[in-house]
Amino acid sequence: MNADILQTVLIYALPVLFAITVHEAAHGYAARHFGDNTAAMMGRLTLNPLKHIDPIGTILMPVLLYFATSGAFLFGYAKPVPVNFSHLRNPRRDMIWVALAGPMSNFAQAILWALVLFTMLLSGIDERFFLEMARAGILVNLVMWAFNLFPIPPLDGGRVLVALLPWKQAQAVSRIEPYGFFIVLGLVVAGVMGSLWLRPLILLGSSIINLLLSPLRLLA
Repeated sequence: MNADILQTVLIYALPVLFAITVHEAAHGYAARHFGDNTAAMMGRLTLNPLKHIDPIGTILMPVLLYFATSGAFLFGYAKPVPVNFSHLRNPRRDMIWVALAGPMSNFAQAILWALVLFTMLLSGIDERFFLEMARAGILVNLVMWAFNLFPIPPLDGGRVLVALLPWKQAQAVSRIEPYGFFIVLGLVVAGVMGSLWLRPLILLGSSIINLLLSPLRLLA
């Protein structure tokens, strides 16, 4: 591993760990709030990243894809937090909030990383490593936010779609779940996910963050 690759790994390591850990924990906390204690009983209601890391999906797959594509294509996943939707007080309604908790936690983290970046720039801190880490934090979380909102189960957007559809249509969409991962992976490899979904949403997210932070620019 040369110095540039090592530095890239170190820059992204902390933002990725936070993004994954908080995302999964947010699902668990939301589920508990709405009546399901499954994640807590299984020890997954925690901010300990070791509880959420999947050895293959979180470590092996992204590393192999990084080297195989020279960094052009990355894909990975964490160990999903268990949620028993039948335990929710209002399963169809509460499923929406539980599903959205993960992506919304990523959007909140993107805002926090943007605040960190703005504060460093405002303070005259020009240490490239930390500036790049903050930028990586914004990008990683916006990607996770946008990616997980894609409306195919088992992604969070797919669960929201199932909860919103009439019962018969919801059942039909739910049958996609066993194949959803492969469908999404195919869309990613084909470039459809990036061009038609991720890029537009990431640009939208960036615009929202810039708008939210625009009052702070008056202090600069």
